[in-house]
Amino acid sequence: MASALLAALIGVVFAVLLWAISDANSSVSARRASRTALVEAGTMEQLLLDLETGQRGFVITKKEEFLQPWPAARKALPAASERFTTSATSPHQRRAAERIAHGVESFLNDYSVPLVAMVRRGDPSAAGLHETAEGKRRVDTLRARFDSYMKDERAQLAQRTDAAGTNSRQAVLAATLGLAGSLALVAVFTVSQHRAVVRPVRGAAGAAQELAGGDLSVRVPPSRMAEIKALGTSFNTMAASLQDSRRRIMESTEAVHRRTARDLHDGAQQRLVSLMIGLRLAREMLADTEPAAIDLLDQSIDNAQTAINELRELASGIYPLVLTVKGLVAAVRDLASRCPVATVVTCENERRISSAVESNAYFVVAEAVTNAVKHASASRIDVRIEFRDMLRIRVVDDGVGGVGKASAGLADRVAAFDGKLTISSPAGAGTSLLIQIPIPDCVDVAGTADTAHA
Repeated sequence: MASALLAALIGVVFAVLLWAISDANSSVSARRASRTALVEAGTMEQLLLDLETGQRGFVITKKEEFLQPWPAARKALPAASERFTTSATSPHQRRAAERIAHGVESFLNDYSVPLVAMVRRGDPSAAGLHETAEGKRRVDTLRARFDSYMKDERAQLAQRTDAAGTNSRQAVLAATLGLAGSLALVAVFTVSQHRAVVRPVRGAAGAAQELAGGDLSVRVPPSRMAEIKALGTSFNTMAASLQDSRRRIMESTEAVHRRTARDLHDGAQQRLVSLMIGLRLAREMLADTEPAAIDLLDQSIDNAQTAINELRELASGIYPLVLTVKGLVAAVRDLASRCPVATVVTCENERRISSAVESNAYFVVAEAVTNAVKHASASRIDVRIEFRDMLRIRVVDDGVGGVGKASAGLADRVAAFDGKLTISSPAGAGTSLLIQIPIPDCVDVAGTADTAHA
């Protein structure tokens, strides 16, 4: 039985390795096709821009030399359109590419060519508002389609890359476990029966207790026993699903808070500022012979300023504007400047990271500082932020200490991003809180866009 099991195990290891090699080759081909599709989409979009630029310069100047990009783009368009549609990597992308190609051809034949002809005939309506607006509308629509097409293609490329990496790691892990299991089977087959059943079950039970306690990062290690392995896989899938769900909820909440704070700043706050300016102008225009009206305007100005200050504080509490514009370190320093307790902020290797990680880290620090002020009777708080392979934040106060564990909110925020929260709080010796969160490889695009908007 042991020999048969060993032979089967070795066969499975080689099968997994062969599957990994085949999958890697398929993934390389798919990624190459996606990159080709992106290149052809960029070429097609550039031809559209050349058409629009050439015709616009010709319409404005009525000089043929400004039309030079236009005939070149028109000549290259059929071949580029064919390459663009055939390079699509899926039926959905092919349909999208065909719609885009048809739209570009329609722009050329139905709008651009007649417009150039009108200019050459000296038709004054060629430079009219209607023709200009129509061209801009068509180009904007096509560029939006290009953006959507390339976004989908990049998403497919990223998905294929992630799948290839995951499959490779799983294959290496499976091969490593298989070889280790083979050696263990030859040496200690009888003893391993006990360990293969009892220890994994105990580990799964301990992991279940940690999961029930709120630690969604816990995982059950793989087992050689089929039943235990199936149990561990199901457990890990469930834990990963819960962790991903919590992360998505936090990211969605962070986006809503950021948008709400921005809307308050750009909407109600700006209107109140305009109202206060109008009141001040009315106050200056009013004659001194109207003391009752002057007093009423002064009171209204004060009320408007108070409303502006309160609205600014409300927006800052929902999502600080400085966090969107300048990032985590600037937001924490702004928080420290408003703290009633002396708070010192130091930083190492400062840089911008994912907006979701920045916002969650900021609110963890804000809650830690608030707790130190309200409950620890601290006279000094030190915050150190380090950007390395992971984000490390240490919040230390000189308060009374004796903190048992972090609040559920702090633990949830850190755990949702695969982070770790450590607290040291001996009685009478202050509290030290250490937050460690892995930093994603790329900056969040939505966060960058919101920063630009702000």
